[in-house]
Amino acid sequence: MNKRLFVAIDPPPEIRELLAGLCSGLPEARWIAPEQLHLTLCFIGDVSGAAFLDVKEALGGIHHRPLLLRLQGVGFFPPRGLPRIIWVGIEHNEPLEVLQRKITARLFSLGLEPENRKFSPHITLVRLHQTPPSRVGKYMEIHGLFSSPEFEIDSFLIYSSVLGRHGAHHRVEQAYVLG
Repeated sequence: MNKRLFVAIDPPPEIRELLAGLCSGLPEARWIAPEQLHLTLCFIGDVSGAAFLDVKEALGGIHHRPLLLRLQGVGFFPPRGLPRIIWVGIEHNEPLEVLQRKITARLFSLGLEPENRKFSPHITLVRLHQTPPSRVGKYMEIHGLFSSPEFEIDSFLIYSSVLGRHGAHHRVEQAYVLG
């Protein structure tokens, strides 16, 4: 049985609570539930059961110290045209980028080809559907300078993702402790 996988970091509960405070004020919006908020390090895609076991084992060999992160700013994708996603960014963090490269390298060593786009660390807050740009602009004006206190991340996770009528549902498949 195939699984649709990605590797991510979960923000701690107090950071999720801060993010939940940003999750309102836009029409035609599908807000991400606080328990589903995450920072994707690498989207893997569909893999077979055997490949899933290989991924679990390979990522278990990654050694990296815990991370200190800070959320910084709010933005949207795509940068031109109608905004479709609003996200919270992560303050530049070299250790986070090193961890992401280690994970990607392990996956490539297995013959997997993770998503080939530049790593842009963020947490998606909402998916928009024909939300008026003026409302997005007002939201950005209010929340654009959002910043969180620094927080520690001591693990990363493999998630499976099941697509449904009301968006994706994510389930933790494996956790890896940093340190």
